[in-house]
Amino acid sequence: AGAVPEEPLCGLERADASLSAAHFLHRFAFSQPVILHGITDNSAFRALCTREKLLAAFGTRSVRLSTANTYSYRKVDVPFQEYVEQLLEPQDPARLGSDTLYFFGDNNFTEWGPLFQHYVPPPFRIPGTSPAYSFGIAGSGSGVPFHWHGPGYSEVIFGRKRWFLYPPDKTPHFHPNETTLAWFHHTYPTLPPAERPLECTIRPGEVLYFPDHWWHATLNLDTSVFISTFLG
Repeated sequence: AGAVPEEPLCGLERADASLSAAHFLHRFAFSQPVILHGITDNSAFRALCTREKLLAAFGTRSVRLSTANTYSYRKVDVPFQEYVEQLLEPQDPARLGSDTLYFFGDNNFTEWGPLFQHYVPPPFRIPGTSPAYSFGIAGSGSGVPFHWHGPGYSEVIFGRKRWFLYPPDKTPHFHPNETTLAWFHHTYPTLPPAERPLECTIRPGEVLYFPDHWWHATLNLDTSVFISTFLG
């Protein structure tokens, strides 16, 4: 139900380990998104994020799910094992965002801290900010609809995640209670070329950086494990 193709071409710049901190600040930090690859090695963290390892370590712990709409007002607490075994499924295209639960962002750092200790975040920092992690697991076709906040990074650990981005001065056409999957099927095909978002699919080992106030929506093309580093 949640099957979505990859975009034909990635519209974002890419950078590798040759990117310096000074160049990152000058070229990307305040102006445009970029996909980073080869910057860090999170193979050790990835080994701890398999279904079996996560269930063994956190299965009885409670996780907080948010509704998958732009404002995400409703929160629901469930055991992590129940989420993985009963709720982690492909997105229903007809379901509203307010009726779709999504595990991303509300982590108990006391309980998840031992896992986060193994994550290697991107090395680039913006002066005056400090990093905060946000860990998520979601089914194919799921995602967060358009919203904006401060700058940050997002890395895919398993699966693929398709991103749609607009600069701060270009508000996208969307309904706040429409899932990204519904927007992709109903609104995206009607957009003239000048109103299309920047977009790209990131895969395991790739990190997307987005600047402050950039609109973005995500769509998981597979059952995905991912982690973001917000710079607040």
